[in-house]
Amino acid sequence: MYKLDQLNEKYSQKLVSADEAVKLVKNGDRLHFGLGLGVSHAFDKALAKIAPELKGLKIIDTVPIRKGMYETILATDSAEHSVIFSAHFSGAERKLAGENRCFYIPMNFNELPSYWPNNDCGVDIAVMQVCPMDEFGYFNLGPQVSDIWGVVAGAKKIILEVNNKMPKSHGIQNSIHLSDIDFVIEGDNPDLVAIPSGEPSEIDRKIATFVVEKVRNNSTLQLGIGALPSTIGSLLAQSDVHDLSCHTEMLVDGYLELFKSGKLTSNKTVNKGKIVYAFAGGSQELYNFIDDNSLCYVAPVSYVNNYHTIASMDNFVSVNSCICVDLYGQVCSEAVKHRHISGTGGQLDFVIGAYHSKGGQSFICMPSTRTLKDGTKESLILGGMPEGNIITTPRSATGNIVTEYGAVNLKGKSTWERAELLISIAHPDFQDELIKKAEKMNIWCNTSKKL
Repeated sequence: MYKLDQLNEKYSQKLVSADEAVKLVKNGDRLHFGLGLGVSHAFDKALAKIAPELKGLKIIDTVPIRKGMYETILATDSAEHSVIFSAHFSGAERKLAGENRCFYIPMNFNELPSYWPNNDCGVDIAVMQVCPMDEFGYFNLGPQVSDIWGVVAGAKKIILEVNNKMPKSHGIQNSIHLSDIDFVIEGDNPDLVAIPSGEPSEIDRKIATFVVEKVRNNSTLQLGIGALPSTIGSLLAQSDVHDLSCHTEMLVDGYLELFKSGKLTSNKTVNKGKIVYAFAGGSQELYNFIDDNSLCYVAPVSYVNNYHTIASMDNFVSVNSCICVDLYGQVCSEAVKHRHISGTGGQLDFVIGAYHSKGGQSFICMPSTRTLKDGTKESLILGGMPEGNIITTPRSATGNIVTEYGAVNLKGKSTWERAELLISIAHPDFQDELIKKAEKMNIWCNTSKKL
């Protein structure tokens, strides 16, 4: 281990400006711009200045939490210069996908760290924001570990951007040493980007009620982002359910509300007393809560989303959302008619893991309909998946499906029984039409229940 004066000397040797760092970039390079709150900021701004001079750049990211699109991408209007390969998909990325400048990376999230050093998926330069170096030469990664170590293993050059505002995380594999990186940029300390949960609709509240009534004491929760998971957290905080735990891919404000209500005791057998997560995104209050808090425990997604890890916790409850479901029980959460909307995330990881947990339950939630631009409604329970709809959870893995009309469990059910159950929670205006579709699909017969 270096002494402090040696560390400072090594640090000075590796310290460069962002403008100097981007001189490393060559035509055709694969660049990983980090994940979560740790996505590149200073390097991205500097690279944007010279982006028109470069061609064939491939920018890779994993669940970026930032305002808008990378400046490097915005600096040109051609895929000839740069494109994004995304393991998630944000609103800005959806727009770019329509321009053939953003492409999705199909993945199982628990496997993602293994992709980068293998399968010819390595990166030329990996850049990420981190906390300032400590007296031992370590840079805390902040509240995101996820697939970072796979990125590091597959990167030829590693550049850190120091951000004094980055929350310090506790956990495992949550820091990187000065000796393991190539350069340091002292960035401009951008503010952390907050993600609002949004106001829940009446439909969100109804769906949340159906989920909450099935949650038992001593359950471990995985909740996603958005108004619905936040509503579930709020209802649980006000309920009689107690001794809840957190083991989640993304740590969000719903857990903070449960903690403040005294319901989140994390009294589980695995990582007892710890709020376990792979990355975090939410309010500034959540980031303040995480900062140097030993209750919060960040870990690689290969551990957090591992089926066996999830299954080892009794009464595991997984809650995710989707775009639509068909009468076979196939779940689409990614793309509709070839238009990519979102990533796989950990949905399949947690659906499978929760099923193998003793007393575990998985819930995939959605409203029964959506309103089109002309004001008409269409059912989100379909006869079959249209061409271009991507299956995220196969029918063999699907557990509970929830709409504002109820929750049904498809596990162990025949195609006939599944059709009955799903039609029972479809919007009443579409139930007769769905019955006709089920008849054509040969999964309905005269003895089926009349709705």
